[in-house]
Amino acid sequence: MKAIRSALMLTLLLSAAFSCEKYVDNPLRGVQTLDSYFQTGEECQSFVTDLYQRLLIHDGWWPLQASFIANEMATDDAWMGNTQQASGYTEMAFYTITPTNVQVFGTLYPARFENISNCNHAITGIPKAPLGAAEISSLVAQAKFCRAYNYLELVCSFGGVPLVLAPISTSEMTLERAGKDEVYEQIFADLKAAAAALEYQTAAQAQGKTSKAACQALLARAYLFRGNAEKGDYENAYRYADSVIRCGIYSLTPNFFDIWSAYEDKHNGPGSIFELQTASVNGYSVGMELSTLTGGRGEKASGFPSGSADDVMDGWGWCVPTSDLENCFLSEGDSIRRKSTIAKYDEPVYRDEELNPRYYFDPSINKSQRVIRKYYIPIDVRRKLIDKRGDAPLNIPLLRLAEMYLTRAEAGWYANKPAAEIAADVNIVRERAKLNPKNGLTGFDLLYAIWKERRMELAFEGLRLYDIRRQVDPATQKTVIEGLMGPNGSFVKYNTQTSTDAAELGNLVERQDKGALFEAPKNLLWPIPQSEIDRSMGTVKQNPGYN
Repeated sequence: MKAIRSALMLTLLLSAAFSCEKYVDNPLRGVQTLDSYFQTGEECQSFVTDLYQRLLIHDGWWPLQASFIANEMATDDAWMGNTQQASGYTEMAFYTITPTNVQVFGTLYPARFENISNCNHAITGIPKAPLGAAEISSLVAQAKFCRAYNYLELVCSFGGVPLVLAPISTSEMTLERAGKDEVYEQIFADLKAAAAALEYQTAAQAQGKTSKAACQALLARAYLFRGNAEKGDYENAYRYADSVIRCGIYSLTPNFFDIWSAYEDKHNGPGSIFELQTASVNGYSVGMELSTLTGGRGEKASGFPSGSADDVMDGWGWCVPTSDLENCFLSEGDSIRRKSTIAKYDEPVYRDEELNPRYYFDPSINKSQRVIRKYYIPIDVRRKLIDKRGDAPLNIPLLRLAEMYLTRAEAGWYANKPAAEIAADVNIVRERAKLNPKNGLTGFDLLYAIWKERRMELAFEGLRLYDIRRQVDPATQKTVIEGLMGPNGSFVKYNTQTSTDAAELGNLVERQDKGALFEAPKNLLWPIPQSEIDRSMGTVKQNPGYN
């Protein structure tokens, strides 16, 4: 029997084949098991609800949120940040990662497979429940969406991985890696099946559940990420993004700032397609800990006008924005998205100017003296929280309409759609930021404009590393990350040769040459943790360059 343990609030989670926990084959007294589970609609819904939460909130912040920000640190958008403490982030940020020294990234592989195992139990177990056909179909579709999401994160990080599509025992944990295309095909199949079983719903209607549009949006992302023109990926990415846009129930959230608002009445806005739900229910720890991970380190009550300890939300200072990212916004005159994305030391925090007119944290232990504004919790919200780390009500929009416009634009470029139509999608996104349209661009310049828009619009939403790894510069025929990183990369040269940013140059505890050790093609994927290769008895093989 396989034990089920308590999860967030009233939800339950089955212990997984790929976790470090061992299966228990003896009867467990007082513990619910699969033999007695999936017996009611409440149990089935509770189980599926937990699948959603564990897309990013997985037994706290460490298993997935740490790797989420580590991916950001490996790009031109973020430094590690905190220069007071040693960290497990150096290996990703500076490309010194090895199979035996994966640090915080070592939890992603087993956590995602634990989630996949739970999805498999839902997909096989819920059809046996005494429920109506429509309810079973919906719940199974939701589990398939979650399985596809987990697999997309795995294939983007590691390439091909084992395809586990049914509950398995520990004796069966020796599956070989499937090819990257096989994994993508399974993602497509799961999402198409899920989309066929679900209806269109806004994020406000869905309240944290997937919908037909969410499945189509993730299909658009997955096809764009694989990017195999011969297999029709760009046409499919265009088609699915177009379906979401044309379904007519979404519109861009009028104020860009509100997309990442910690005010609960702003959650699940009109431009949100799928949003990970949190809440400020004091004592239940169902908030989002990214706010603490990335918040300004060294906040003190004396730094706030009130002088009150209730205003302090002392963060850990990891994953801080680079001046290079800020320069990207400045080059476009993009004040709205810049201030909504980056908060700076000793400056008013955008839309919290009255209560935090001079944002104070300890500048001596912060690489860039910047923090991620998207994850910032306003002072009046902080005052209501008993546990500021565990109760912060910051929803995470995982799929939103602006991404679909930019996906349709990029896929349209590759599919030879008219330049004016492509530019129109870019301009819709720019218009919300009160920027002038990008008209008259063609060829490579139009593609570069799309990529730049993705960087500004989607910064710190978990996509930048995947983007620069997959995007191939048509002028050089090399991936974008190869042009940014490595000893001759433009990002490395900016930081080591031309930057005049006093904060970054004044704190060299974190070295200025971040990214100089990047190697292609090796670092276009992360290494599979050696512990997971050992767990497979050597059946799973390591990615090239890491042996």
